[in-house]
Amino acid sequence: MTDKTCVIFTGPSLSFEEVKLYDPDLRCCPPVSRGDVKKVVELGTKIIGIIDGVFYNKAAVSHREILDALKLGVVVVGGSSMGALRAYELNEFGMIGIGKIYNCYKRGAIEADDEVALAFNPVTYEPVSVPLVNIRQALTALVATKILSVEQRDKLLKIAQNLFYPDRRFETIFKNALRDKVIYKEDAEKIETFIRANDIDLKKQDAVAVVKEVIRIKGNKKV
Repeated sequence: MTDKTCVIFTGPSLSFEEVKLYDPDLRCCPPVSRGDVKKVVELGTKIIGIIDGVFYNKAAVSHREILDALKLGVVVVGGSSMGALRAYELNEFGMIGIGKIYNCYKRGAIEADDEVALAFNPVTYEPVSVPLVNIRQALTALVATKILSVEQRDKLLKIAQNLFYPDRRFETIFKNALRDKVIYKEDAEKIETFIRANDIDLKKQDAVAVVKEVIRIKGNKKV
C-alpha cells in the first residue's frame, strides 16, 4: 500500500520504478512545479523528497511553499536537480540537502540553474538531453584516465555550456569539437567507449541518495 505520508518528486533523474526498488510503498509524483508542495502537505504528507522539478515550461516550485511546509514541521529533503538548488537556497531554514550536486552548489563550484537542467519526454519522463553536471562528471573522469587533456576538457565544457540545455547531448558536443579540431576521430571513439562503459550519471546517484535519506527519516519518525 502506498504510504501517502512520504512523497518523492522525481521523473527523469530517477524513474518511479527505480524509486520503488528501494521502498515499494513510497508515493512518487512527477517533477515538482509551483503549488505541488502545498497540495501534498494539505493531504497530510510529513516527509517530502524533491529530486526533479520544472524550470522553464511551467512555474518552478516556490521558496515560500517549501518554507511554509518546513514551518508546519514537514521534513523536506532535496538533491540531484531542482531539489539540490532549493536545498542550497533554503538549507539555513531547515531544508535538508543531499548529494554531490548539492554540495557543489553549497561550496560555489557550480552556480547556474542550467547545470542540472535537461529536456525530457513529458509522458514517460525519459531524458532526451544530458545535464551539464553529468557532462562535467564525464569530462573530469576522462582527464583522470588520460583520455583527455585538461585543455581539451575545458574546451569541451565550453562547447557544452554554449549549447541550449535541450541540445546538450554528447554526440552534439563531439560533433562541434571535431569541427573545431578540439578532438579528433580517434579521441571521439575512445571517449564514446569510456562513457558507454562507465556510470557518469551524477544526477541519478544523488537521486538515489535522496530516496535513501527519505527512507531513513521515515524509519526514524515511524510515520
